[in-house]
Amino acid sequence: MKIKTRLSLYFTLISSGALLLVLVAVYVAVFSFFTQDFYNRLQERTHLASQFYLKADELTSDSLIRVQQKYLERLPDEVMKIYDDYNLSAFNTESNIYWTKDIIEQVRRDGYIEYEEGPRKVFGKYYHDNQGNYVILASAVDANLRHRTIVLAKITTVLFFIFGIGLFFAGRIFAQKALSPVDNLVKQISNIQASNLHLRVDEVNTKDEIAELVNNFNRLLEHLQNAFELQQTFVANASHELRTPLTSIMGEVDVALNKKRNMAEYERVLHSIANDGARLQETITSLMELAQVDLNYTRAALTPIRVDELLWELEEYWANKKGPGQLQIKLNNLPEDESLLTMPAHKSMLFIALNNIIDNAFKYSAGQPVVLGFEANTNAIRIGITDKGQGISKEDIEKIFRPFFRVNKDRSISGSGIGLYIAHKIIELFKGSIKVASKPGKGSTFTVEFLTHNSQNQF
Repeated sequence: MKIKTRLSLYFTLISSGALLLVLVAVYVAVFSFFTQDFYNRLQERTHLASQFYLKADELTSDSLIRVQQKYLERLPDEVMKIYDDYNLSAFNTESNIYWTKDIIEQVRRDGYIEYEEGPRKVFGKYYHDNQGNYVILASAVDANLRHRTIVLAKITTVLFFIFGIGLFFAGRIFAQKALSPVDNLVKQISNIQASNLHLRVDEVNTKDEIAELVNNFNRLLEHLQNAFELQQTFVANASHELRTPLTSIMGEVDVALNKKRNMAEYERVLHSIANDGARLQETITSLMELAQVDLNYTRAALTPIRVDELLWELEEYWANKKGPGQLQIKLNNLPEDESLLTMPAHKSMLFIALNNIIDNAFKYSAGQPVVLGFEANTNAIRIGITDKGQGISKEDIEKIFRPFFRVNKDRSISGSGIGLYIAHKIIELFKGSIKVASKPGKGSTFTVEFLTHNSQNQF
């Protein structure tokens, strides 16, 4: 069953239930009104009897009956009796119907009485007169009540079904209107396939669950697109990147085993194998880092990170690897508010991103120090990584963040071509940006920026 039909049924059931309660309440109220109206008419009959019998002493019983029949409508099967202080019937319209002493005494005690006796309704009232105290009891059959209630039941039943059908179609119309964005979303999603993952669902200008669904689905498409692009790139390039050092190793081994050689030649072969093995290890390590980034490609595990403390950890790491002073930290205009030095991130992933950029700078710096600048203010956190290497051309700047792309194909400079791609991917994950300024022969500066208001919105 489709959501539209289900919503229409739910709306109809709830509305029909409320309507049924209203109709039942109306039925009970009208039925009570009819019943009370009949008692009121009996009361009027007793009041008339009191006026004519108790106030008009000169009228006989027969005269009173004629006046009642002439000036007031007689109720169906009406019986009326007037009892004096001795419970004797001083006036009656039907000699074979009497009320018990208990009923008469209850009227004297309570002042009046209303009750049903089979098909008849009875009303009694106690009157005080200068000639004595009297109890007047009137009884009649409400012959029209059954007919009225049947008609009322038919009317309420017909109204219930008419309104029920109307509510279903009204609910259907409202459901179609409310779910029209979902229909549009389904149509757009059905057009997205593995070959066109670059497409996105049109965003809606509302702040409801549909807008959240669209945003989450677009983020999912972005993740899928990245995964597919990585898979395609990996299939196209990873085999070559892994096969090249393996082929070199196997070639060197075959040459060394082809004939006996002196110790110097064996040492050269072993050094070549060691270099190719190191290159292979670096490529595998980069691929493992890339897999770890894809595994953690989520914003659910973000925690507050002190960026300045992370930079000092990087300085210590490279001091052990390259020597003290090779990675120079420069802090510029740091704010007194320590919260401005904090951003939400995944610490190990941010470490990998910055470390890959620093590693790339050292590779092309020819042994010169790399400068790591840091500044923060109310608007942004900026990290600059500057080297004095060979620089990057404008054409290559647009390509350096592609996976497996290398500016320099010289095998003397180790690298897999994945490091900057991983760094760029992680920085984008944390809603940051990375820019490159470079001049061939003079070096390059990679500037990483995280806007403060974007960072705060992540918590």
